[in-house]
Amino acid sequence: MSTPSTGSRSRAPIEVGPGDDRYEALRRGFNQRWIASPEHVVVATSTADVEAAVNAWLDRHPGTGTPPRRITVRSGGHCYEDFVCGDDVAVIIDVSAMNRVSYDPEMDAYCVEAGASNWHIATQLYRTYGLAVPGGSCYSVGAGGHISAGGFGLLSRLHGLTVDHLYAVEVVTVRDRTRAAVTVARKDSADPAVRDLWWAHTGGGGGNFGVITRYWFRDLPRPPAQVLLRTVAWEWKLFEENPELFLGLVRRYGSFFEGEQSGGDSDFPGRYDHWDMFTLLKLNHRKAGKVGLIVQLDATRADSVHRLETFLDYLAPEPDYPRHPLDLRMGEHPALGELYIPTRLPWLTATQNLNESGPSRCGKYKSAYHTAGFTEDQLATIYDYLTDPEYSNDQALLQVDSYGGRINDLPADATAVPQRSSVLKLQFQTYWTWNRDANFDGVYDFQDARDDPGIAAPHLDWIRRFYREMYAATDGVPAVLPPGGAEAPEQNTDGCYIGYCDADLSDPEFNPPEAEQPWYRLYYKDNYDRLQRTKAHWDPRDVFRHRQSVRLPGTGAHP
Repeated sequence: MSTPSTGSRSRAPIEVGPGDDRYEALRRGFNQRWIASPEHVVVATSTADVEAAVNAWLDRHPGTGTPPRRITVRSGGHCYEDFVCGDDVAVIIDVSAMNRVSYDPEMDAYCVEAGASNWHIATQLYRTYGLAVPGGSCYSVGAGGHISAGGFGLLSRLHGLTVDHLYAVEVVTVRDRTRAAVTVARKDSADPAVRDLWWAHTGGGGGNFGVITRYWFRDLPRPPAQVLLRTVAWEWKLFEENPELFLGLVRRYGSFFEGEQSGGDSDFPGRYDHWDMFTLLKLNHRKAGKVGLIVQLDATRADSVHRLETFLDYLAPEPDYPRHPLDLRMGEHPALGELYIPTRLPWLTATQNLNESGPSRCGKYKSAYHTAGFTEDQLATIYDYLTDPEYSNDQALLQVDSYGGRINDLPADATAVPQRSSVLKLQFQTYWTWNRDANFDGVYDFQDARDDPGIAAPHLDWIRRFYREMYAATDGVPAVLPPGGAEAPEQNTDGCYIGYCDADLSDPEFNPPEAEQPWYRLYYKDNYDRLQRTKAHWDPRDVFRHRQSVRLPGTGAHP
């Protein structure tokens, strides 16, 4: 259904262009690899602003063909690739000022504007209503992209993905190819095409169908009143002296969550009763000096401390694994040494403690879903690349998140997120800064990286080689399971997460055609056909696009 725009607008939307002091900040996001040069950035404060901005862009590009330069949208600014801030971008619509969170009595649902950050959502929903969205741990990630990718976080094993609670979404589309229109798509909409638009936003990713302005949620959970936090680190020196200790730790980590999901024959000594526990294993490059672990679980249960210690004793039994504080930055998480002692905190306070986005720097990321623990070849590859003598970077790591639990309660086609049988979610990460004044202007900035690709080259080379060798058994990518979920020998993977977008997946150099795992299959599996049909209906002009956006049926790759 179409609906009037929200918010009053007595003036044109704010446009920030070259010459405005704000332009340098607004033409980039968190990842300093991607700096756009748009004609202007629209600072939207309402749906009406978004609609006006899209119409103004359409007025400059009359007709029904696809313009060569793109219009893009930004909520939090964490896009890992150049999908928002690419060289071919003409206009960026920034919705970060649209950050309200409230209860909507007409919808009988909780409304979250697309620019709200994870921290906005957590504080407003909890303080006002005692509820939570099971979303990410990074406070500044915006709802627009996070939710449309599926969304997961420290409460997801207990309460499912963010989109498992999504009731409706408001989107500004260009359905008729010439003018923008506002549509509210509900889960229970009578029109199948409108229901498809809702479904496409339950994991289809941002930048595909229109500009998301608002979400509504029903049946949101109450988080535990208090949670138990613990962080632990182990020194790399221990693992270099005895690599089997490293391999054993990572092997048991994967086996625990595999056995928990299947009820299988893992050697874990206790009952599998840990669905309220979320963990992040930080397998840092040896240059960092330590490997780390972050654990959160429900502290309102009387057995929480016992369950935590049982898990840690299984994972890394002392005295074989002497424990140390996690007192240094690991990827996107700050030093958390004060949590070495198990700490009971109110849920909201704990969420604040874990929240950070890291400093301004460049980054490259890759992802994989695992339906089982690690193979022996994968374990050896992880160790080899984290001790690579040719690469030294204390901010390079493989982060392994616990997964499964309630996430896997739904069938693969219930939402656009098809990975509903995984037990681990992997994120390969490497970060760097400009360490060379390549253009000799006396400062470090993004211009140095543009003038000298050698600044980024060793980091990109390392993560690409690591990923390719990690999944060598399936031609260098984490192949999706065959239809029906039957696993091929040694296959323990089920594709990639669109929220951790990776442009390499659509590059034949890094994802060879013989793998028969195109990027859209790795992200969406069998759900891609429905996403394409939705794209054809709601964006037939392909106005909203990027390098890995959903393609119109019958078309090839975008230029």
